[in-house]
Amino acid sequence: MSAIDTLIFDWDGTLADSVGHIVSVMQRAAAAVGLDVPASDAVRGIIGLSLSEAAARLFPQQPHLHVVVVEAYRDIYLSEDQASVSLFPGVREALDTWREQGFRLAVATGKGRKGLARILEQHDMLDYFDATRCADEAVSKPDPAMLHQLVDMLETSAARSLMVGDSSFDIEMAHNAGMRSVAVSYGAQSRAQLLACSPLHCIDVFAELPLWLRAQRADWRVI
Repeated sequence: MSAIDTLIFDWDGTLADSVGHIVSVMQRAAAAVGLDVPASDAVRGIIGLSLSEAAARLFPQQPHLHVVVVEAYRDIYLSEDQASVSLFPGVREALDTWREQGFRLAVATGKGRKGLARILEQHDMLDYFDATRCADEAVSKPDPAMLHQLVDMLETSAARSLMVGDSSFDIEMAHNAGMRSVAVSYGAQSRAQLLACSPLHCIDVFAELPLWLRAQRADWRVI
């Protein structure tokens, strides 16, 4: 396998422990516009998609309310302090180490640009990533558009990049882009759901990722 020089991360449920907050906001948004409140598992199942695609999947019988519930979600989300959403243990330290080792770091997220910029600023992480792409700048996952854009921006290739995410949409997006992927089972979807998508590897806590990457580097070769 070719050496990896670029690490691309999903945000919610992968780097940030935000799944519970997203579920709560979507349920409150649905209630605010008169929709049936979706079950927590149903909301967890759409995390990673763009908001418009998530609304279409959660409320297929009420297409006339999709725009309204998306607006309600954004209003609630942006009215709340995102600093209360913590990073998973070891994330900041690992990112620092990977930067020192020369990896390019990127984010491919279902968040909109405004939401991502806000939470990165609140966590003092605006300078941590070499590139970021959001759901309002490309076709929703699992389309590979975000990954194609990122590798172009970073002047690398899919073969030299690794996607890390907590949803089937992340893993399928990586497959669609011809990119290797690592699934994380501590976010939105279960290990069984993720393994069904055939990631290269699956981890149960973030701290396993630096150890796995270190072990893999001995097997990589530069093309």
